[in-house]
Amino acid sequence: MKAYLRGSQDFQKVYKHGKRYDSSLMTAFVLPNRLSQDRLGITASRKAVGNAVQRNRARRLLRETFRLRKSSLVGLQEHYDWVINAKRRLPSFKVTAAIEEFEKLVARVANEENKSRD
Repeated sequence: MKAYLRGSQDFQKVYKHGKRYDSSLMTAFVLPNRLSQDRLGITASRKAVGNAVQRNRARRLLRETFRLRKSSLVGLQEHYDWVINAKRRLPSFKVTAAIEEFEKLVARVANEENKSRD
């Protein structure tokens, strides 16, 4: 099974029906899926991030962050499709800052799950 969102239809579905979470370095759109794993989609637009070098760095940082913190997603009750949009400041930070921001987003998703259960 694929671990990444590839097609435009997958991205549009998450944008349209998912919940948005903002942070200073990234914006995450999260939609529950009925699969056995979480899937990731990344965007780093020229308008939002800048030239190709910066966009590629932003994408690498986000992929690595998701890879390193996949274990924190196990604590969530459901599996999700994640579309993460890089913001302009992201490429100038180290991966540790991206990990911290992602952890905060995961905590907010977990908090929303708990609220919806109550």
